[in-house]
Amino acid sequence: MDICKATNECALAAKELVELCAKRSLKLTAAESCTGGLIGALITSVPGSSAVFDGSLVSYSNNIKSSLLGVSEDVLSKDGAVSDACVRQMASGAMRLFEADIAIAVSGIAGPTGAVPGKPVGTVYISVKGKNFYVSRRYNFEGQNRDEVRLSSALEALSLALSAAKAE
Repeated sequence: MDICKATNECALAAKELVELCAKRSLKLTAAESCTGGLIGALITSVPGSSAVFDGSLVSYSNNIKSSLLGVSEDVLSKDGAVSDACVRQMASGAMRLFEADIAIAVSGIAGPTGAVPGKPVGTVYISVKGKNFYVSRRYNFEGQNRDEVRLSSALEALSLALSAAKAE
């Protein structure tokens, strides 16, 4: 992966998303785990993003996922933080917390450690929720280093959010 090219693609996706949200008067937020605020940083790098983005939450620990986003202890203990159920609840919690129209949620294993059976390094779940759009997907960015997993995750999340904005 060409990091510079991927970073540019992320910046372009964020710009397109912010511009569309502004045009449609949509508020955007994110709940990030493995991306560690990268999505929020990409969004806020776009001039005028304050019109559509009030904030986001880096929910790296299960405690924050549970206490601030409302991810159930049952989901965290049975499915784990890197799961479809978790990112769906993260997206719903972020949407509620920030009173947003579109919420992005990302949780995964960026590596180089953290792999568990069935979830190798590079496993990432992304959920995007809107009023008329709800999608959750599992990605496998196996073979990529930590920075590449984070960039790939951010790009996919921004692309899904753009689809949500188009559906709203």
